[in-house]
Amino acid sequence: MTDTTVSAPAAPRSEAAPPRSEAAPPSSEPVGALSPSRAADFKTCPLLYRFRTIDHLPEAPSRVATRGTVVHAVLESLFDLPAAERTLASARAMLHPAWQELLTEHPELAELFAADSDGAPGSGGQVGPSAGFEEWMASAGDLLANYFRLEDPTRFEPAAREERVEFLVDGLLLRGYVDRIDISPTGDVRIVDYKTGSLPREAFEAKALFQMKFYALVLWRTRGIVPRQLRLIYLADCDTLSYQPDATELERFERTLHAIWAAIERANQTRDFRASPSRLCDRCDHKAFCPAWGGTPPPFPEPVAAPSVEASVIDEVP
Repeated sequence: MTDTTVSAPAAPRSEAAPPRSEAAPPSSEPVGALSPSRAADFKTCPLLYRFRTIDHLPEAPSRVATRGTVVHAVLESLFDLPAAERTLASARAMLHPAWQELLTEHPELAELFAADSDGAPGSGGQVGPSAGFEEWMASAGDLLANYFRLEDPTRFEPAAREERVEFLVDGLLLRGYVDRIDISPTGDVRIVDYKTGSLPREAFEAKALFQMKFYALVLWRTRGIVPRQLRLIYLADCDTLSYQPDATELERFERTLHAIWAAIERANQTRDFRASPSRLCDRCDHKAFCPAWGGTPPPFPEPVAAPSVEASVIDEVP
């Protein structure tokens, strides 16, 4: 296993800086709101952003994304246990309860395994577990095993897990959920994100780090501390990608987010969300509505909908 460390461009490092404003109070009225997932959607394909955020087109759940949600839930709950009990066996024992809890909240996920065995409902079967479900659950256990190869959860206590972070800057509300925040005895902050997919090739590292820089910016602006490290843990490859941001870079990133929001507002006003075809189209649920693939988008909602930033419950980025 290796840890790929990426350094920010050389610039004077500022570990602490006064936040530009306070975290958004509940009564604030932002002119817009943005999450890392939706910002990334618009950068990838403006039309995809429209389909997900304005049209709210449904997307079929996938086994891969659902597995990611279950594994994330286990890794969050693992730290509820006393340190000595945070073992691989304990984590694997949490998989079935995590799946059942997710299934209770989203019963439609039962269809993921419905066709595998005797038409059994897809909880892994309310009639009996299917072979497909058991293989899927075993693969989730393998991802957990890789986690324990990368970290020893008995040796530290996270400062926060599934932390909702938000910040209002110049009318734009930035918000999202951070998998884990670690704070060292010396006060250094590390942001950690679990990925159940594979480590990206070098050409795609910037895209992988976009979400982490988003969180780093919000934490810096709300706490006045630049995170010392951004760490992506890739469970499929048993590998990590680490990055050290600095204040100058995060200021540039903040301007980038404002530029993205300005572009979203222009597209919303003109109702012109262009398709941006790429290899990602092969996994898109909305090709039937995409002009790049011979489709026709649905009529634009009336009145023009205010873009929503809430990601779906299953919002795993491989």
